[in-house]
Amino acid sequence: MSTALLAVVAVILCVLFRMLNVHSQPQKPVICCGDVNFLDTVKKIAPLILEPYSPTRLWGFSGHIQTILHSIIGRVRCPWPIGERVYLVLQDGSTLTYDLYQPLGAISEDDVTIAIVPGIGNTSESVYIRTFVHWAQCHGYRCAVLNHVGALHSVPVTSPRIFSYGNTGDFHEMLTHLVIKHSNTQLVCIGFSLGGNIVTKYMGETERERPPQIIGAVSICQGYNAIKGTHYLLNWQNFRRFYLYVMTENMKGIILRHRHMLLSDEVKQRHRLVEHEIISAATLPELDDAYTRKMTNFKSISALYKWSSCINYLDNIEVPMLFINAKDDPIVHEELLEPIKEFAMKRKKTLYVEVAHGGHLGFYEGGLIYPNPVTWLDRALVALIGSLVLNHNDSVLKKTSSVVM
Repeated sequence: MSTALLAVVAVILCVLFRMLNVHSQPQKPVICCGDVNFLDTVKKIAPLILEPYSPTRLWGFSGHIQTILHSIIGRVRCPWPIGERVYLVLQDGSTLTYDLYQPLGAISEDDVTIAIVPGIGNTSESVYIRTFVHWAQCHGYRCAVLNHVGALHSVPVTSPRIFSYGNTGDFHEMLTHLVIKHSNTQLVCIGFSLGGNIVTKYMGETERERPPQIIGAVSICQGYNAIKGTHYLLNWQNFRRFYLYVMTENMKGIILRHRHMLLSDEVKQRHRLVEHEIISAATLPELDDAYTRKMTNFKSISALYKWSSCINYLDNIEVPMLFINAKDDPIVHEELLEPIKEFAMKRKKTLYVEVAHGGHLGFYEGGLIYPNPVTWLDRALVALIGSLVLNHNDSVLKKTSSVVM
């Protein structure tokens, strides 16, 4: 082999190793929590958040690879949990569905239902949701997964709307129906990505009464602020514009798949929609300006994004909240995480966990090339849910003791 060819191979290998970030080492997550007693309670059930997270050695230290593999392949050896699909017809004529999965194996001592909101355009059929549901079932938890209106191919859209970033109404309808169906259950709410924003916003909204059965909530890999987050996504740095393009095309695909209902002549006339502007939108802000803003009756994109962003509702949250983000998430810029760190340090029963690696909802763990079937995130979430249950039981015990005294 010639010297020149060796040099080329060496350069390629250096670039590849640089991209894969293989020089990195497992690191302990960064923990932000100003409530020492709450942190002690969490550590009793979830000590793994204090331990180094070890991504898959060859490629797991790259946030891009984690994110792309998660979106294309999903989990390895993923089971398909069997559940019941529940159909609800809402007042506006929308058909809302959620999938309900009962516990498997050893049943939890407490009747706990995990209410799950998937990421943008995702459903109970998304691979990462299926894997987590099965893992939670095996630990004795019931799971309910919201299917975003319009996202399921098998469920038709029956009113001129689909899900949106800040609409918490569908989640509220699911929770309301759940507590009627299972009146003795306690609820732990979990949101992934967009779902994290919806869950957090819902916990901080003051205009509706939430079910008292909610004992805590968890948000994973969200950006908290849609205005600032969109600004970063429009930038080509770290290939964020590429991810924005993929999200835009997915959203556009959902709208066009249901165009007979969403873009009927009557709907276009009533909301002043221009179909060509929707089809030609190249970014989410363009699509939201052409469609979402008009359908939700906002005068500007900034007004829509301000209303949608959970960052503006944090101060009203009363239940224990846990937030998880990856530092190398290529979709969520690091600067978007600073406000939530500060919030966790000054609020009671609030915890922020920042993992050095994991990408966007990836968190593959173990192995050299082939990862473990259960991710770090799956393990951490089940443990953190247990800590929220323990915190709730301790609080009830203290109230009971004070009454007796």
